[in-house]
Amino acid sequence: MTDSANKSAKIILDKVGVQPIIALTLGSGLGDLVEILEHSVTIPYHTLPDFPPCSVAGHAGNLIIGQWKNVPVAFLQGRAHFYEGVSNAVAKTYIRTMKLIGCEKLLLTNAAGSMRKNIVPGDLVLIKDHINFQFTNVLVGQNDDEFGERFTGMEDAYDPELRNTLLKIAKQKNITLHEGVYFGVLGPSFETPAEIRAFQTLGGDVVAMSLINEVITARHCGLRVAAISAISNMAAGLSCEKISHELTLSGAKKAAGQLKQLVMEFISQK
Repeated sequence: MTDSANKSAKIILDKVGVQPIIALTLGSGLGDLVEILEHSVTIPYHTLPDFPPCSVAGHAGNLIIGQWKNVPVAFLQGRAHFYEGVSNAVAKTYIRTMKLIGCEKLLLTNAAGSMRKNIVPGDLVLIKDHINFQFTNVLVGQNDDEFGERFTGMEDAYDPELRNTLLKIAKQKNITLHEGVYFGVLGPSFETPAEIRAFQTLGGDVVAMSLINEVITARHCGLRVAAISAISNMAAGLSCEKISHELTLSGAKKAAGQLKQLVMEFISQK
């Protein structure tokens, strides 16, 4: 897996000739955010060793590197989900590759369901902490000393300074940006109403099937992390709507405009 990240990094740097300093992972329905990039180069995931297969609709499976206001940026159009049957190696490689090509910060976005009545579809939620209910950890197995120590602290998994920056940007642009705890589940089945009630009791605010492995991998290798969930639907039992992936995609697009504003300003502040 270390070899895969190093090989992928070499392929990328040979093609683009510039080292991005910020990486962004784009979730379901949010891939169009790449439109802000200038002088961009697209590299399909399938050309990079151990990058995720991206079999889910809404995940194009491309790494796009370009610039926004002269800041070099890497956009990941798609991610690894454990429900796709990916290995820990695949779940780690694309994040570690971002570290190797020069990135210092990782901004994660995804579509999520809301477990709070005051957070509705179309809203944005800045993640302040998470609960890993995926019954696995991406770091299980032999440790890769090149990237980090065996045991990784998670008390500040979501960088306080980056969170404050995003909150300030939201305030300046008059964008409502909630803060909440992310509840990560394995999937691919959606949650039951009983599970949602349990997750609420445990302290979760939003729920989805991604993000956790990326945060853990990023913190292990020293990347600073921030994450924003675009609310696509109310969680099971909190709405009459039948939850589906199509609903997830359409709901995420409602939040895409405001998310784009946040991302553009966040990048420009380096």
